[in-house]
Amino acid sequence: MKKGSFAGKKVLVMGLGRFGGGVDVAKFACNCGAKVIITDLASVESLSDSIKQLEGFPDIEYHLGSHCAADFERADIIVANPAVPGDNEFLKLAEHLNKFITSQINIFFELCPATVIGVTGTNGKSTTAALTAHLLRNTSRRAVWLSGNIGNEPLLATIDQISSDDLVVLELSSFQLEQLGQIKKAPRVALLTNLTPNHLDRHGSFADYCTAKENIFKFQELNAPPYLPAVSIFNAEDEIANEWFEKYRKEPGRICIKFSTDDVSGEIRQQFGLPGRANLSNLAAAIAIAKYFGVTDEQVKTHLPEFKPLPHRLELIAEINGIKWYNDSISTTPESAIAALEAFEQPPIIIAGGYDKGLLFDELGEKIARKTKAAILIGQTAEKIAEAIEQKRLTAENAESAKKKNKVEVVESLGKAVDLASRLAVSGDVVLLSPGCASYDMFDNFGHRGREFCRLVKEIRHGFTQINTD
Repeated sequence: MKKGSFAGKKVLVMGLGRFGGGVDVAKFACNCGAKVIITDLASVESLSDSIKQLEGFPDIEYHLGSHCAADFERADIIVANPAVPGDNEFLKLAEHLNKFITSQINIFFELCPATVIGVTGTNGKSTTAALTAHLLRNTSRRAVWLSGNIGNEPLLATIDQISSDDLVVLELSSFQLEQLGQIKKAPRVALLTNLTPNHLDRHGSFADYCTAKENIFKFQELNAPPYLPAVSIFNAEDEIANEWFEKYRKEPGRICIKFSTDDVSGEIRQQFGLPGRANLSNLAAAIAIAKYFGVTDEQVKTHLPEFKPLPHRLELIAEINGIKWYNDSISTTPESAIAALEAFEQPPIIIAGGYDKGLLFDELGEKIARKTKAAILIGQTAEKIAEAIEQKRLTAENAESAKKKNKVEVVESLGKAVDLASRLAVSGDVVLLSPGCASYDMFDNFGHRGREFCRLVKEIRHGFTQINTD
């Protein structure tokens, strides 16, 4: 595919979204000389921020609130948002009509001349990608770009600025990797942080979710011109990653590397500001990539203190009357909430719950029963999590003792959860928003949820000390 492929064509952007991907595609297609139509199930009001970013393109047509078969029938090119499943009835119609269907990530891989470093996994991929870009930017003479599912920068709007000597670090979701599988493309350097069940409402089973993730290795080109090997990097502490390491390590034209938290020296740990073993694993992953590109331990130690953590990821947002408030809204799986709880020595007050993706909460229930002062639960999954906590209490050796350890409350909103947490907490406590679930039952996305949490905490005026509310 070339940029000229879009000139004079009718391009239907299916899913404008709120993360910027649809905006990026629409701008790219307009700049290529295409006639752009945007269709999205969401309303004008809910997409207002994205629409505002396209004010400089007055010729775009918006068909919002529903999809219409006629749009798909008259389009030459359909660019589908990653959130749209492949079995969508309108995409099936387009396939039947032999329409050209693609995606933002597929267009990027077809056009990008640079070396692409891809990071995927269930948890930690955003922080790993950001750490990787930070280390490479501060040690390499090559330009380094950071984008993908992380949402920091557009993919296609910058494609003309990217040269063959550059490095592009991409966070890649299972949905994006599913799309890349359609064109059999993958990054030359690929890393897996970990794998636990996620997005089962979309993929149907953990096996199918893993199949989508494995595309990051399966479609790596071996000995691609200029005859460079594919680089595949796996977490030594993850069961499936170890299986895939054994599967791929003997392939000619591929370099396989393992990383673990034990790889991070004590001196480097002292320079790292993010709490918890999960973040150490993210750091080990980023260092594994950086070392492949020649970065030394001394350079890591020098530049690591300059790293600014991403928002909504175990982010300390305030300390009020000796109570520390942490925003971990990025936590959308039970395992990520468990990792957040393990980052604290004292039992925190956790706010958890949200959209139901069909995941199990047994292990999270056990961790909450053992590791928290209180659990305040919200959203569709609140009762499921409460039931999991109760089941773990009943099976504990000393059920009465377990019941006395923490309080479990289901509330109607995040606002009520913050209010209750502020009344339960005393000086020295930690209040942790780590939902362990997606946000779509109550919020647009995890960023919206995190920002609302920051706003609510900021309203606790007495003794307020602001740290970060971005």
